[in-house]
Amino acid sequence: VCVIPANPVINGNVAMADGHNTEEDMEDDTSWRSEATCRFVVERFSRLSESVLSPSCFVRNLPWKIMVMPRFYPDRPHQKSVGFFLQCNADSDSTSWSCHAQAMLKIINYKDDEKSFSRRISHLFFHKENDWGFSNFMSWSDVTDPERGFVEDDQVSFEVYVQADAPHGVAWDSKKHTGYVGLKNQGATCYMNSLLQTLFFTNQLRRAVYMMPTEGDDSSKSVPLALQRVFYELQHSDKPVGTKKLTKSFGWETLDSFMQHDVQELCRVVSSCSVCVFVQSCVCVCVFRSYIQCKHVDYRSERIEDYYDIQLSIKGKKNIFESFKDYVAVEQLDGDNKYDAGEHGLQEAEKGVKFLTFPPILHLQLMRFMYDPQTDQNIKINDRFEFPEQLPLDEFLQKTDSKDPANYILHAVLVHSGDNHGGHYVVYLNPKGDGKVSVKEPIWCKFDDDVVSRCTKEEAIEHNYGGHDDDLSVRHCTNAYMLVYIRESKLSEVLLAVNDVDIPQQLVERLQEEKRVEAQKRKERQEAHLYMQVQIVTEDQFCGHQGNDMYDEEKVKYTVFKVLKSSTLQEFVQNLSQTMGFPQDQMRLWPMQARSNGTKRPAMLDYEADCSKSMIDLSDNENPWTIFLETVDPEMAASGATLPKFDKDHDVMLFLKMYDPKSRSLNYCGHIYTAISCRIRDLLPVMCERAGFQQETSLILYEEVKPNLTERIQDYDVSLDKALDELMDGDIIVFQKDDPENDSSELPTAKDYFRDLYHRVDVIFCDKTIHNDPGFVVTLSNRMNYFQVAKTVAQRLNTDPMLLQFFKSQGYRDGPGNPLRHNYEGTLRDLLQFFKPRQPKKLYYQQLKMKITDFENRRSFKSIWLNSQYREEEITLYPDKHGCVRDLLEECKKAVELSPQCCPLVVRPELPLDQVDLDKDTEMLIPVAHFHKEVFGTFGIPFLLKIRQGEPFRDVMRRIQSMLEIQEKEFEKFKFAIVMMGRHQYLTEDEYEVNLKDFQPQPGNMSHPRPWLGLDHFNKAPKRGRYTYLEKAIKIHN
Repeated sequence: VCVIPANPVINGNVAMADGHNTEEDMEDDTSWRSEATCRFVVERFSRLSESVLSPSCFVRNLPWKIMVMPRFYPDRPHQKSVGFFLQCNADSDSTSWSCHAQAMLKIINYKDDEKSFSRRISHLFFHKENDWGFSNFMSWSDVTDPERGFVEDDQVSFEVYVQADAPHGVAWDSKKHTGYVGLKNQGATCYMNSLLQTLFFTNQLRRAVYMMPTEGDDSSKSVPLALQRVFYELQHSDKPVGTKKLTKSFGWETLDSFMQHDVQELCRVVSSCSVCVFVQSCVCVCVFRSYIQCKHVDYRSERIEDYYDIQLSIKGKKNIFESFKDYVAVEQLDGDNKYDAGEHGLQEAEKGVKFLTFPPILHLQLMRFMYDPQTDQNIKINDRFEFPEQLPLDEFLQKTDSKDPANYILHAVLVHSGDNHGGHYVVYLNPKGDGKVSVKEPIWCKFDDDVVSRCTKEEAIEHNYGGHDDDLSVRHCTNAYMLVYIRESKLSEVLLAVNDVDIPQQLVERLQEEKRVEAQKRKERQEAHLYMQVQIVTEDQFCGHQGNDMYDEEKVKYTVFKVLKSSTLQEFVQNLSQTMGFPQDQMRLWPMQARSNGTKRPAMLDYEADCSKSMIDLSDNENPWTIFLETVDPEMAASGATLPKFDKDHDVMLFLKMYDPKSRSLNYCGHIYTAISCRIRDLLPVMCERAGFQQETSLILYEEVKPNLTERIQDYDVSLDKALDELMDGDIIVFQKDDPENDSSELPTAKDYFRDLYHRVDVIFCDKTIHNDPGFVVTLSNRMNYFQVAKTVAQRLNTDPMLLQFFKSQGYRDGPGNPLRHNYEGTLRDLLQFFKPRQPKKLYYQQLKMKITDFENRRSFKSIWLNSQYREEEITLYPDKHGCVRDLLEECKKAVELSPQCCPLVVRPELPLDQVDLDKDTEMLIPVAHFHKEVFGTFGIPFLLKIRQGEPFRDVMRRIQSMLEIQEKEFEKFKFAIVMMGRHQYLTEDEYEVNLKDFQPQPGNMSHPRPWLGLDHFNKAPKRGRYTYLEKAIKIHN
């Protein structure tokens, strides 16, 4: 016999025709439940020889069974025990499911139920460990002993109370079981998901988010639009909703999604980012008056403030009422903590807070994390802290409203599991807000990232009080961290249902269009393997090209076609004809073919023979496939002109370039069809015509073979196949005028031009002294030496080449490396040899105030100069590298202004003029230093001070205050002491008169330092942390 729910159905109840269940259906369906008690009666127990299983009991939509078995021990044949296990989803073939559960396993005692024997388990069930329990739950003799009361009529009853979380990795339909959907976790964004669900189910806030104007917002950077998108999908989607677009709108990188943050911090950041929503809705702002009232003078300071949340201390508090009482408790300001009342000075006072109004939606942050000075880090407080479902707060208001009492209903419980260094966030929500006393039990749901499940009120509230009780329901380190209450009088207004009519139509249309585009892109990605890209390049892209081949592959703008790999050449040509606007007889395709010498030239494509072949076969699986499209001249196309015939066996297509030595540039002169047997001389008239030269102009011809190989054509009377090396379609002839004036050009011939082009390189020069300087680009030759490079860069900077210093670029990171000496003998190629071929070439420079030849004989010293106002200044000195300290001080003379009486040979602070001259009998220079409590813990900048015999110490104090430029209020906190041999003696400031003997070394202790004056006050300098944590503050950049 097994106690199981009526009509258990695998994967929940049967959905309605529209795929969703009504609330009544979900109420009737118990398979979603989080806990159940199952009982299994094993008959003929004494004859039990193998394991037996109970019928299924459904919890969280998974089948659970009780498994009982006899256990024998080979080494102890007379001993026998009862094995008692809980089994979950054992019949499933899935390997991805998991479900965490806690259970109590019990053998029932027939005589006295209080004597029933039980044990507890807590386990993560999954396919490899789908059962958990005890192989030796009880000894066989104890169970079968009739006197013990566990067996009756040879029957033993086994009972299991199981409490399970919603499963992961199974076909858990959150929408079907709860009516709501979850949010996907990007890695460590559970803290954000729990907050987003809380905000979403605050219907009044959701409605305000929808109404934010986002028509002109950038879809990738607008935080309000991203929030609208998430809320819309949560309201309409049947599957878990992603948040990547939201975090992207924050300006976060991928790493930020794997770094867990604090819910309270994110709540405040989101609030400030979308502040207009909160202000307009006025639903989350708590207003209170903070005050300070002096006891003995008529002085009061107060300020009215508003906050989005209230932080409640829980350390040492039993419940939320004690925390509120502590929040409004009056603090006494006395002793060392007196209040500065301006003209009244330091006064005893009372400090406190009084709540003026509580908002419709109350966010309470429970301060679970506190700083522990003993461990120097934050710790989590897991103490038990109770909070009610109904919260009356009238007693904490300064003035109550009898018509609208401050009674609140619990709406959300944000829960953290783990410690200070990490953990997991979930949120329990009462979406309908029906927590007030009613006949109907409120419906609570647990939102655990993408899984949403129904839960009991006890799970949502009592189980999250925290503490270390032995109760099965309490988990260690799992407790409430943030609470959301809604004012009972505003409940219907705040939770008024948000319908489709409440969403602006333009927002709906925009979001639906986004979904349509995304679906189209997703389909394209899924079908991407069926398509290939064809890149079309025309002669328009050849014009203006100044390099090798016909165009620059990195800069050219292709016309790209997405083509089915299985489509034929004929189908592609038809599509191309329609798109480009040319009939098929006015077009010819020339696939760009990579040659063995590293060039890429057009090759012949036989359309008649290949028209029925597939595009992928013709391209030899090249994707993308680049094709040169030859067309009729557009001016002639209108008249119906067609392309000339081309005989692939006897004709060849050549490209022509004209080189101009004066401008050192190339000019594209089109292409020609010519017979292979044609003489070079027969092509000269065509070249003159294309270049705009007079006929019979003397020309020099070259063949552009490959980069850094341009051969001159000597004999013009031979045929093309003999004049050009391995004649092929796509060969390039470069020609220029045979003009004596060319010799005066820096690059007189096309061969010189291409050689220079081969060595040409673009180098980025960045100023080393400017952080992240983008620099400027200079085109140089790899063959340049140091002075040629320096001269070119100096011209760009309008400075002297000798006033520049260059630095190599570090290979392992982007930054300046070692400096280059001015007598560097290598070339620019040697400096850039470690850069990858397509990597930007970068060098660094700095401008000098002295010539590089002199600078290289000096050494750089970063020094701190302490001026007469005791302010630190950083200066850089350049003494001779072979010099001594005197040279360093002489350089210091040039860098700073010294008073005439100050000797620069003494390394000490500069003294003001009124302290330089001393009367040795009545005056003395004493050292002064800052410390806090312990004299060995000095800080700040020590200095020298002149004092006079018999001088009132109050005068000394005034001079110190003036020198340090400290405000009176701050200076009152200083204490003064004479420090000698590690001991300090505080001075009575109003009574003490200066005695020079107090600051002289004691007789017999000349080896010890002489006494000094100590200023005891708190060190306000920022303290560097001992540990560097990876966690960063949450920032929304947009």
